[in-house]
Amino acid sequence: MANKDIQPIFILPENTKRTQGRDAQRMNIMAAKLVAETVRTTLGPKGMDKMIVDSMGDVIVTNDGVTILEEMNIEHPSAKMLVEIAKTQEDEVGDGTTTAVVLGGELLKKAEELLDQEIHPTVIAKGYRMAADKAKEILNSIAENIGDKDGELLNNIAITAMTGKGAESSKELLSSLVVKAVKGIATKTKEGLVVDKDDIKIEKKVGGSVEDSSLIEGLVLDKERVHSSMPKKVESAKIALIDSAIEVKNTEIDAKISISDPEKMQAFLDMEEAMLRKMVDKIAGSGANVLITQKGIDDMAQHFLAKKGIYAIRRVSKTDMEKLAKATGSNIVTDLNDLSAKDLGKAGIVEEVKVGDESMTYVMECKNPKAVTLLVRGSTEHVIDEIKRALEDAVGDIIAALKNNKVVAGAGAPETELSRNLLKYSETLSGREQLAVKAFAESMEIIPRTLAENAGLDPIDVLTELRAAHDKKQKWAGINVFTGKVMDAWKAGVIEPLKIKTQAVSSAAEVAVMILRIDDVIAGGSSENMKAPRMPPGGMGGEMPEY
Repeated sequence: MANKDIQPIFILPENTKRTQGRDAQRMNIMAAKLVAETVRTTLGPKGMDKMIVDSMGDVIVTNDGVTILEEMNIEHPSAKMLVEIAKTQEDEVGDGTTTAVVLGGELLKKAEELLDQEIHPTVIAKGYRMAADKAKEILNSIAENIGDKDGELLNNIAITAMTGKGAESSKELLSSLVVKAVKGIATKTKEGLVVDKDDIKIEKKVGGSVEDSSLIEGLVLDKERVHSSMPKKVESAKIALIDSAIEVKNTEIDAKISISDPEKMQAFLDMEEAMLRKMVDKIAGSGANVLITQKGIDDMAQHFLAKKGIYAIRRVSKTDMEKLAKATGSNIVTDLNDLSAKDLGKAGIVEEVKVGDESMTYVMECKNPKAVTLLVRGSTEHVIDEIKRALEDAVGDIIAALKNNKVVAGAGAPETELSRNLLKYSETLSGREQLAVKAFAESMEIIPRTLAENAGLDPIDVLTELRAAHDKKQKWAGINVFTGKVMDAWKAGVIEPLKIKTQAVSSAAEVAVMILRIDDVIAGGSSENMKAPRMPPGGMGGEMPEY
């Protein structure tokens, strides 16, 4: 039978686009590299900020890697993989997102050069995995120990995390607040320190300057007392946390009440009032002088509470209720009838404070609180948002350092040391993996190179000086972006948790390997939104859609 009589076989819908082999690899690598290039200029103390305007016109000004990538709404599937490693870094450590993404982009750039030399992707993937394992081993060997008593080191970690962000002008004050907050909520166990960063609430309020920020040993709630006759300030507060409404319950099923006599109507209202009065008497009888509830408080109950001199706030979120329980030592009571004196928590002062043009409730002077509040002040919403992000990074860094008890210097020193040691390791290998390990080693230098470029320095001169210093066994030789000279980063107080580096290296290596192993991209979609031409016979050709 002649070939012209064979019918073409379509195995995919006609609006599907497919890219294979080298074209697919190049496209995926290019997308990932573009993501890395986008955030690369934000790295380091001299990194620049990005302004992101969303479809609603809301503006975000930041140099926080994960915030930029999340707000950009990236669509390309391979580019999304790089966004995922930034999210993982944020969840695991809270800082180092830009480092992870930039490393991932550089690993793929070096891999592309190896692909051009006809080295198979699986060989590169194997070499990268070997290099990542070796890198973690090297990082652990060069790391220094730290304990919760090393106050100066912990301060330096917080300062390093905030340098280059909006909080830099007041970094000494903010770093001391962060260290105090983390130490306050830390609990010692047999396994080591247990610290939950959710126990540090960062509350922001526009007005004043950054210097007005403070640490409250307790909680700040964006709520005001429910009745103007209630006391504004309660000292030696005994706090009742109630997870039920202080109001007469409606029936579970639809019910109809028929009242034929006006006197019966009055009796019905009197009964409602008596029920509310009984609830308030129960609260007052427990000894509580502050009531905080997750649900509502009836108007009549508010009046009775005010007459008893009880300070009350309502509709507090579940997470804030849990934090209050940790801060004050109280139990959250679901059934009001079960409330007793032993369920009450204690605080030195509960006070309504006017901050700017809004009233807030301060629960302060708690004894040994296991939940605290960092109240952040700033001149505008954009400033305060960026300071909050910087504080979150600093909190994450200190918790990571205390949990692992290992830290390294920053300023590009660990990456340069990694590069040097990985190059030595590559020389011990004999197969083609040697080239991949060498490429991995060279990729590590992207961090000091980027720090130099963002500071307006010559990256070649800087890298040459750094390599020379590390060859002289100066393992903490880093770049001083303000002078352009090589410095001892440890002595200069540029300190980061080891976890930042190990997590960034392993995440970047894993995502690079995953993207390298893709050799076929099949993209489907409806004909309305893809507008793709009919596929050629065989259903194989065509290009990828633009994202």
